[in-house]
Amino acid sequence: MSEKVYGLHAVCALLTRHPERVTAVTIVEGRSEPRVAELQRLTASPAEDAKRAAPAVFKQLFGEAVHQGVFVDIQPLASWREEELIAGITKRLEEKDGQPPFVLVLDGVQDPHNLGACLRTADACGALALVIPKDRAVQMNATVRKVAAGAAETTPVAVVTNLARTLRLLKEAGLWIVGAAAEAPKLAHETDLSGPIALVMGAEGSGLRQLTRETCDLTVRLPQQGAVESLNVSVASGMLLYEALRQRLAVKKSR
Repeated sequence: MSEKVYGLHAVCALLTRHPERVTAVTIVEGRSEPRVAELQRLTASPAEDAKRAAPAVFKQLFGEAVHQGVFVDIQPLASWREEELIAGITKRLEEKDGQPPFVLVLDGVQDPHNLGACLRTADACGALALVIPKDRAVQMNATVRKVAAGAAETTPVAVVTNLARTLRLLKEAGLWIVGAAAEAPKLAHETDLSGPIALVMGAEGSGLRQLTRETCDLTVRLPQQGAVESLNVSVASGMLLYEALRQRLAVKKSR
């Protein structure tokens, strides 16, 4: 079943990285600036040339979303099942010269913009996968894919039915489960995040659920000096992901 991805950056990323999965390109009538010309050049590889559609078609499909006058139909990257996630981690751990695997886990994030931003940063930092619960959390959709700007097609998203059970399985597979909490006793940069880890982020406002927190091996926090009590989940995820990446690069350089 095909899905629609809209927005210039996301569409260009797909046409550049995964043209074989794009089945149709549609551009709003009346647009002819250089970026649209670039899109038309990139459509040489998909199955069909770019089509034109009236603004009303975009309005009907995407409502008030900022679609930037372009969308593509794609064959989406299939979500990983729990067993595929564990298999991917096991394979990475068995690679003698590979980087220790780490995954980002989101415990009930509701905003598709936050999910898309987290997915984009996870991809940039080399995360093996992003894990989300099937229920009471936002799922992959066109908004998530637009914000992710192509990362939804490169970083697998594992959708699981029981997050606490999945975290226990990740432990058994060899990962250290690190939760993020504002009241945690340890700072992230004082904690070893260079090994195989699952970084667990809580939902907007409520943070980690109690059962999720109890499943974590430890919790960490970011240093703060301002008046705000907490950071946006996608911002906090980005900071922690880059701290993990910084530590990994330092270990790699020292070898």
